[in-house]
Amino acid sequence: MELPPAASAQPGADDARQRLSNLREKLLVLHKALLDSERTSYELVHGPIPSPGAFLQLLINDARFEWLRPVTTLIVQIDEALAAKNPPASSRQLEQLMEDMRALLSPSREENGFWKRYSGALQRDPGVAVLHQAVEQQLSVFVITDRQERR
Repeated sequence: MELPPAASAQPGADDARQRLSNLREKLLVLHKALLDSERTSYELVHGPIPSPGAFLQLLINDARFEWLRPVTTLIVQIDEALAAKNPPASSRQLEQLMEDMRALLSPSREENGFWKRYSGALQRDPGVAVLHQAVEQQLSVFVITDRQERR
């Protein structure tokens, strides 16, 4: 889904908006891979999920899929920021979303939280691991670019 460009709130916002938009696309692909991986894992134990509607209900209501909500929520926050018009999102708001993405997809000390389940998916599914690496790589490129721009 292509989001409409919004007017810049300040200098640098267009660059941050483009970077966040590019990251959003990679995050969407990673999110889809996580959904597919978790669905496969679920179906190995419980049998086939009968329909897309039944899968959606599991995503919404089943505790096994609850760990995916932070990724879904982040995607919604990014979409809202990219679509904001009155006032448009500032460069700092857009950069904060990139930081939030980095924090979410980085190892944490949470014993039973997102990272435990996410790292399990990374180990279980090579496709998820490759997509994770692509997001991490793009995030690290942006950190280097930001540091060079601030000099």
